[in-house]
Amino acid sequence: MAIEKVDVVVVGAGQAGVAMSEHLSANGLSHIVLERGRIAERWRSERWDSLVANGPAWHDRFPGLTFPGDPNAFVPKEKVADYFVEYVKQIKAPIRCGVEVTSVTRLDGKFGFRVETTDGVYEAGFVVAATGAFQTPITPDLIPAQTGIHQIHSSAYRNPDQLPDGAVLVVGAGSSGTQIAEELMNAGRKVYLSVGPHDRPPRSYRGRDFVWWLGVLNKWDAEATPEADHVTIAVSGANGGHTVDFRSLADQGMTLLGRTEAYVDGKLKIAPDLAKNIAAGDANYLALLKEADAFVAQNGLDLPEEPEAHLIGADPECISHPLLELDMQDAGISTVIWATGFGRDYSWLNFDTFDENGAPLHTRGISREPGIYFLGLPWQTRRGSSFIWGVWYDAKYLADHMSKQQTYMTFSPTH
Repeated sequence: MAIEKVDVVVVGAGQAGVAMSEHLSANGLSHIVLERGRIAERWRSERWDSLVANGPAWHDRFPGLTFPGDPNAFVPKEKVADYFVEYVKQIKAPIRCGVEVTSVTRLDGKFGFRVETTDGVYEAGFVVAATGAFQTPITPDLIPAQTGIHQIHSSAYRNPDQLPDGAVLVVGAGSSGTQIAEELMNAGRKVYLSVGPHDRPPRSYRGRDFVWWLGVLNKWDAEATPEADHVTIAVSGANGGHTVDFRSLADQGMTLLGRTEAYVDGKLKIAPDLAKNIAAGDANYLALLKEADAFVAQNGLDLPEEPEAHLIGADPECISHPLLELDMQDAGISTVIWATGFGRDYSWLNFDTFDENGAPLHTRGISREPGIYFLGLPWQTRRGSSFIWGVWYDAKYLADHMSKQQTYMTFSPTH
């Protein structure tokens, strides 16, 4: 099979790869986007059935196409995937599905890279790893398999009916863990939720969604800093969208726990940090309300006051007297769902541009290996980088950089 040559090979056809293709085309760079599954595959096959986008339709989109229907709605996952399929058609993105990239190496003695795939070999001047942040599910090796407890990662959860009867422990209280825990509770399950450090923004305040507030307060453009500890965000678009309130979940029957630390003889050891984590989330929530109020006053906006939003309820029993040990058999726990995030898999990139934990070493997506780029990473350039709209702007930056570099490589001085 002949080797196909293009300016750029993009790996991954999720939101990052689609955005990258649009900007490469706009810059006149020939390219191919290789996807091992379908377009936006993870939205279809690696998320639970009831998942919706965490931002409203007017915000969580690319500039060139709106979602059909109510702009304030939180779009179901299948419709999000359909949106990207439609976008691909609109921009005529050169995407090839069912193709897995197995190796990328530098060409011997000349500019560019050799890209080996399950469908042949490509040569390109640049390669973009647009596989995003959700690659390899992280499931802690904490509870032995021989206990018989059903353990799955949140990416394998679909709905309450797939789980065996009994109580459920959800470990991780970011957006995924909190939404899954709430869905299980509403389905009649006894639920334990292990809560770590988190930010807890209001879903809406004074008639505006929190994504609007982060925009006008210039928080989406907060830049990544190496020393910053970027904690998870607990926010939900489920059931029309609502503020995540852990006290309310506890009042409805959910048992909150601190971080899950160890498993010994059928019992979980729980960190004594629940009250601290809840209080830090409350402080984050109240700080945003305060900034929003100041912005309204400063700019003379006619937005209704919400004094009740500033009221924090009393701590339920599980917060004021937290469990530090949980006997799983006595609690009737038959399932553990690990909402503990994802790891990285760049084993196909054979370059020294990763740290000791496998995280890409880069500046705004430009790796320290010339010609290799990353796209779709959390905090790649700013807070909004891993969101649908944010990745679009990061892709433009990378496409512009590639165009500039290609100009240098093709430069020939006149005589």
